[in-house]
Amino acid sequence: MQQGHNIGFVGTRFAGTDGVSLEASKWANVLWDHRHTSYWFAGKLNTNPEVSMLEPHAYFGHPDIQWINDRIFGRVNRDKEVTHRIYALSEHLKRSLYDFVQRFEIEVLVVQNALCIPMNVPLGLAITTFIAETNFPTIAHHHDFYWERDRFSVNAIGDFLRMAFPPDLPSIQHATINSAAQRDFSHRCGASSILVPNVLDFEKPPVGIDDYNADFRQQLGFEPDDIVFLQPTRIVPRKGIEHAIALVAALKNSKCKLVITHESGDEGDEYKNALTEIAEHQGVDLRFLSDRIKELRSEADGVKSYDLADAYAHADFITYPSIYEGFGNALLEAFYYRKPVLVNRYSIFVTDIEPKGFEVITMNGYLTRDVVERVRKVISDPVYREQIVDNNYELGKAFFSYAVLRRKLRALITHYTGADNL
Repeated sequence: MQQGHNIGFVGTRFAGTDGVSLEASKWANVLWDHRHTSYWFAGKLNTNPEVSMLEPHAYFGHPDIQWINDRIFGRVNRDKEVTHRIYALSEHLKRSLYDFVQRFEIEVLVVQNALCIPMNVPLGLAITTFIAETNFPTIAHHHDFYWERDRFSVNAIGDFLRMAFPPDLPSIQHATINSAAQRDFSHRCGASSILVPNVLDFEKPPVGIDDYNADFRQQLGFEPDDIVFLQPTRIVPRKGIEHAIALVAALKNSKCKLVITHESGDEGDEYKNALTEIAEHQGVDLRFLSDRIKELRSEADGVKSYDLADAYAHADFITYPSIYEGFGNALLEAFYYRKPVLVNRYSIFVTDIEPKGFEVITMNGYLTRDVVERVRKVISDPVYREQIVDNNYELGKAFFSYAVLRRKLRALITHYTGADNL
């Protein structure tokens, strides 16, 4: 039997329900199944402390990192004090990486998004310099590139972006999450990458309604016959949630309720307030339930909190009218939990998901009468609904399952180990 290896995951945070944390956890699960042991280095962690190194300056929300970000984006010149602090913090973080690798006898690094989007410039420089000095075997998993985000288009760090976001070093294998990113990366950086899509464990069907979540609707103030439209995303403008409100309004059914599961995050409440006004104007029952739908189930003082799986179990329809997505985890979740879904045809859906044959209700930037009628048919025809969600589940298992990730990771890991032990 082949011996497993020590894999070191490096990023800004591994905590919460953001896409990077979730995908990193899935990678670790697949690696663990094959006796590889995962260790964690980040500025925010909810991993086991025995296999983790917490370095506060690795988190993009650290005040020192925020101070830098405030002075390098939205402008084209950089003060020398900013440069000094970037290099100083980079040296500090590089020393921490050396300590991490030595303490846990790391054999392969897996860098999660820290070498493609400059949320933490000192961390990206530290990782790049560490790899350059050691020729360390590294898999760089890229979820978001800086050129995909308008907020980074005007900046004073062109030199650092060319050096480290991402770096071109011989010991790094690059992994991208969609075909457009793969093409752009090759065009801009002159390097190749392996396409590793986001996945879910389709081999293990969801639990569904159980003893804990059976009272979900009652606890959260829904009637048994309410039709729950679930928007399982953060409240940010690119999610296009106003389209979900318009859909529910167009159905003209007082039993239809729209639920948003996540918070606004670090982008403020302006969009949330606008959605509240839109819903009131259109007579839509809109509910923000992030205070009751958490990362984990819990109960305190008689008040139960549920996880996202519980919300999916009780949902009747999923709205996903995003304008842009790096991949679309919530869409995979809709397939996994066997729920019908409305999708705004964002670019990655068009190129990487739609051609697989999934049956979803699509819109092209705006609602039409036909879209509304198709939604009405799905929620009123259980036989038709069961047919399409079962088909989507089987396609998800074929194209976006752990089996797919296992094959991809086998190629990446054995590139360094030389043994087919995954």
